Amino acid sequence: MKQVIFIGQTGCGKTTLCQKLNEQKLRYKKTQAVEFYGTSIDTPGEYMENPRFYNALHMTSAEAKIIALIADPTRDYQAIPPAFAGSFAKRVIGIVTKIDIAEPKAVEKAVEELKRAKAEPVFLVDTIAGTGIRELEEYLEGEVYAECRRNS
Repeated sequence: MKQVIFIGQTGCGKTTLCQKLNEQKLRYKKTQAVEFYGTSIDTPGEYMENPRFYNALHMTSAEAKIIALIADPTRDYQAIPPAFAGSFAKRVIGIVTKIDIAEPKAVEKAVEELKRAKAEPVFLVDTIAGTGIRELEEYLEGEVYAECRRNS
């Protein structure tokens, strides 16, 4: 079983975040299909952008312990519907990427969108600069440990 599935629009930073969390070299690559990076599941952005693909997200999420909804504050349009987290039977967290290059108001807007989607808690990260990565890693490690204890 994988630890976390990353869900978000095309170009929001899912692949880069997966590479960073799994200590791989950061390189841009368009995700064409579901891909596995160590403990991470990377999904194509089109799955979030087109509601007819939501079933693919739900099926793939069966392999994860945690769902991570990703919001990109450098984009005007966000595709995450309100209360979207409720469609998963697992913990859903939010991650706002690219915070070092986004306007503060745009970051606030992305946080609010993730909260409307019912993702909690929400982490602020910039994968390239490393901002917020440690806090996210610590949370994910703690959640996996807690899940193992709950299941024993």
